[in-house]
Amino acid sequence: MLAPQKSAEVTVIIVSWNTCELTLRAIETLLENAGDVQMHVVVWDNASSDGSAEAIAQKFPQIELIAHDENIGFAEANNRVAAAAQTDWLLLLNPDTETHPNAIENLLQFGKSKPQAGIVGGRTVYPDGSLNPASCWKKSSPWSLFCSAFGLSRLFPQSPFWNSEAIGGWKRDSVREVDIVVGCFFLLPRELWMRLGGFNGKYFMYGEEADMCLRAAKVGYSPMITPDAQIMHLVGASTKLRSQKQIKLMRARASLIQDHWPSPLVPLGRLLMWFWIANRMLAASVQSRLAGDPEIASEWAKIWDARQEWLAGY
Repeated sequence: MLAPQKSAEVTVIIVSWNTCELTLRAIETLLENAGDVQMHVVVWDNASSDGSAEAIAQKFPQIELIAHDENIGFAEANNRVAAAAQTDWLLLLNPDTETHPNAIENLLQFGKSKPQAGIVGGRTVYPDGSLNPASCWKKSSPWSLFCSAFGLSRLFPQSPFWNSEAIGGWKRDSVREVDIVVGCFFLLPRELWMRLGGFNGKYFMYGEEADMCLRAAKVGYSPMITPDAQIMHLVGASTKLRSQKQIKLMRARASLIQDHWPSPLVPLGRLLMWFWIANRMLAASVQSRLAGDPEIASEWAKIWDARQEWLAGY
């Protein structure tokens, strides 16, 4: 249930940008299904042009809304809300999610019971209830990038050997240590957030939670996932490639390699990223001809043309 900052256990932070209907549903299901937990909810709207701020204010006057006049990105928006928070715990929740029964209560109890984890997350599913595996990842390595670059992770998606970053084959149905908890459902003590200095602001969009988890690991924490806290998350459900999103993802990946790989291996990481997109572009060209759909090749060509941008990272 909702509570003032001073008496709440957890501050729930939702950063929205042009997702009006999804955000309204995210707030509605959060308030309905959080469980027995005292929470303060803050929605930061990054200058949406679809009427999000006005709709949120009208439908949910009981929550705190910050309607910012420019899009400052996911990382910086969370940093600003977290800096003003007074609760012991912070929970980041995406606007394209729906909270399942008792998810927040269960995740908070899990976090309290696993102080060595530092950062915890739950299980994510698609709208039809099938598993959305993108709630957590293993960190990238030369091997995982090699498998991605040459299509092995796509050929053997259920293999933890060939598809190691996605922890292939694991249904997220057990408690497990992971390298990266995804920011769509991301709980940690406010004290740890402050100790880590919040998100690194250079990660404007994507990669910021991976960077934080890897920094937490360097000071002794082991992030974890529990299947007892479940939400619906839309990301990854669409089959249509959006080149601008992929370019941002590749920039984030390049930055993570630069920031967290041993320096002698950084050039190898960039080379494998180059091969990854080159091979995907070639495969998309063939697929485009066979399917008679030029858009498939066109989107990958845009990503390839922007390679100097994403190889440089943020």
